[in-house]
Amino acid sequence: MPRKETISDSGMVVPPAMGVTTALNFQPTGGGRAVINGDFAMTAGEVQPVLRALRQHGISVISLHNHGLNDEPRLFYTHFWAEGDAVQLAQALRPALDATNVKPPK
Repeated sequence: MPRKETISDSGMVVPPAMGVTTALNFQPTGGGRAVINGDFAMTAGEVQPVLRALRQHGISVISLHNHGLNDEPRLFYTHFWAEGDAVQLAQALRPALDATNVKPPK
């Protein structure tokens, strides 16, 4: 999911296709269950609310890092992982998504 604001690096626009987005992956494992992983693209002010939302819903935070040196706004990325009921996992991701400035899916 792309962010609402334009991301630039050293004055050049970085399109969402270059990975400055939030990615949520679901892999069905049968019986209504799934494994999820992906990463959230966040500004500094979004990091703690997203991490808190993920952890409160039993989603493991794997890493927190950045990709660029001169990106604007400055973005941080967190990778996550969880396994469980697919609907409950989707509902668990919602508060973390709501803590970021992403464009809603169409």
